[in-house]
Amino acid sequence: MRVVGRTFTVTDRPFALTVAFWLSIAATLGFSAYAYRQVPTLPFGFPVVAPLVVGTVGSWLLMPWDARTTGRRKLFSPLFLLFATAVVTFDGTGLGAPLMMVALANILIMFGMRSAIALALLAIAPMYLVALPLFYHRSPSDLFFQALQLTLISTFVFGIAAAVVKARELLAQLESAHAELARYADRVRELTVARERARMAREMHDSVGHHLTVITVGLRNAERFRKKRPESAWDEVRQARELTEDALAETRRWVRALRPLALDGAVGSAALEALAKSFEGTGISVRLEVEGPERPLDSDVELVLYRVLQEGLVNAVRHGNAGKAVARLVFGADNVMLEVGDDGTGAAARTDEGFGLSSLSERARAVGGTLTTENGREGGFVLRADLPCRPSAY
Repeated sequence: MRVVGRTFTVTDRPFALTVAFWLSIAATLGFSAYAYRQVPTLPFGFPVVAPLVVGTVGSWLLMPWDARTTGRRKLFSPLFLLFATAVVTFDGTGLGAPLMMVALANILIMFGMRSAIALALLAIAPMYLVALPLFYHRSPSDLFFQALQLTLISTFVFGIAAAVVKARELLAQLESAHAELARYADRVRELTVARERARMAREMHDSVGHHLTVITVGLRNAERFRKKRPESAWDEVRQARELTEDALAETRRWVRALRPLALDGAVGSAALEALAKSFEGTGISVRLEVEGPERPLDSDVELVLYRVLQEGLVNAVRHGNAGKAVARLVFGADNVMLEVGDDGTGAAARTDEGFGLSSLSERARAVGGTLTTENGREGGFVLRADLPCRPSAY
């Protein structure tokens, strides 16, 4: 039984041992009842064996199969071995022997090889040295061959149980490695986001800070000219007002650029459509076209598509002086492509530093895709991301 807190399931019970257990229980009860009816003079019979079988089944249902189990529940493992040994001893047919094998396998899984061997000797030795010679008058040769058979079977069962333990250890290591990898991926994502925010903050500081610096200088000049050269003072105020409007528009664009992927719960093309509409009022007309049957995408792929459209539109306004932009989202058989084109000045006026192409290219490569740029056929600039169409993990 797997332990998570105090929760147990039957999934940790080896299937082969479960089958062996119930077959042995059925055979023991059936033959014991039949033999007791046919030979009432047996030293022990069904009235003795049946209660022991009930105790064995109860222990089977309660004993754990996960070595991480703590507390009194682990005591059901040696209790099951005790009941199984008693069933084999008082039944006398040998049909209950698989119960002992199951018990020893459980002891090995729960307590290790040394404990399993020690408990096996403590359980088997009294049965072969005392019970069988005393109650069933078995000869020493019969006892020897039975003990040899039991030893061989026990060795085989121990091998199976040891393999189960090793497989569980490997599974635990894989789960630990998977959890560590997931934590590492989260850290990489956090670092990527932090670097992206730092880049955008730096560019915002450069652009908006420049406007504010010029505005401050202009207002100081206006204050100095207000009496001697009032017309020049009003010119400075007018320029400061225009720069203030530009700075406000710039700030709004950056606020839009920092909005999250899921806009009001939208994902996929809906999120891209919402992002495109958010640029209304910035002086650029944006249209999104979707081609092919849309399907859910991996969250990392969606994020790259969103950032590509975001960066393309922001920079079409900032660097390209574009008046129109068209984004095409194309779903292929095993890929998805997003192409963002505008009618601006083209690539000549843009750089990797200002446009953030290096960061976008790294993101595309991280999900197994590519990012390319080129001048449009009729002018302007084209940014294209080709990404694998991986299914959503949610």
